[in-house]
Amino acid sequence: MTAALSRRTMLAATGAALAYPHAVAAQTPFALALAGVPEDSITPVLYGVQSGLFKRNGLDVQVSPERSGPAITAGVAGGAYQIGKSSISPLILAHAKGLKFVIVAPAGVYTSAAPIDGMFVRTDSTFKTGADLNGKTFGVYGIGDIYTISARAWMEKNGGDPTSLKFVELPISAMVEAIASGRVDAGAMNEPAVQVALLNPKVRLVAHPFAAVAPRFLYTAWFAATPWAAAHRPAVDAFARALRDAATYVNAHHAETAPLISTFTSVDIATVNKMERVDQGTSLDPKLVQPVIDEMAKSKAIPTAFDARELFLKA
Repeated sequence: MTAALSRRTMLAATGAALAYPHAVAAQTPFALALAGVPEDSITPVLYGVQSGLFKRNGLDVQVSPERSGPAITAGVAGGAYQIGKSSISPLILAHAKGLKFVIVAPAGVYTSAAPIDGMFVRTDSTFKTGADLNGKTFGVYGIGDIYTISARAWMEKNGGDPTSLKFVELPISAMVEAIASGRVDAGAMNEPAVQVALLNPKVRLVAHPFAAVAPRFLYTAWFAATPWAAAHRPAVDAFARALRDAATYVNAHHAETAPLISTFTSVDIATVNKMERVDQGTSLDPKLVQPVIDEMAKSKAIPTAFDARELFLKA
């Protein structure tokens, strides 16, 4: 009787598990491997991990640093990461080529009133205008990234020929030295690398090129492969929900979250405390993505503009 009862109980439990898989799955956190370029728009994820926000939303998140948006895009496409953070332009380019990626959450929002980007040259150089940079080498984190797009836009608006720039891909940690040594004539970066550059007497700030794209736009976003996101919608929604709460906290607690970005980027805390902090996005707004799409179409980086909503995961 006991054996039969145990068998019936086991069968009933198995049936319940098959009928209600989410009830069983909820007991084990869903593992997510994330990657992002080590700059301030990754801070909400770091806070989400530290604070337990992701765990409370049923997620076990592991985040790794990568050197560029294109490298992260390749990692997501290859399955090394489920979700990645990239500058917005590689995602736009991928969409234009028919590749299946979808934005699942906002990351960093640029606003010209509090710029977090910078174009730098050697201190002893005479470069001031776009024309001065015609035919010069320009350092970016990844070819085709938002620094590439904004540099071209700045060149065009400041008397230069954007098609003449020769872009060189460099990791964040090497950008300032590459400019100072003359390996590249100019380079673009954002916080906290901007603050590191401002403290270096060998380089000087020329402009904030992001402003040439628009006064306000989403410059980085969290994304996934479209088939994966569609097949794991509960996990994607949980990630977006936790990240929204984390971004809201980070926007209101710069001092408390400075150690997180200091550790992840290996930039000392004193430098981080001096820098302009990123406006962390808390909702997906197609109006903040459309200016980048339009600029890329204008510069022929993509064949034609499209509606920014095509990049978002459908409800």
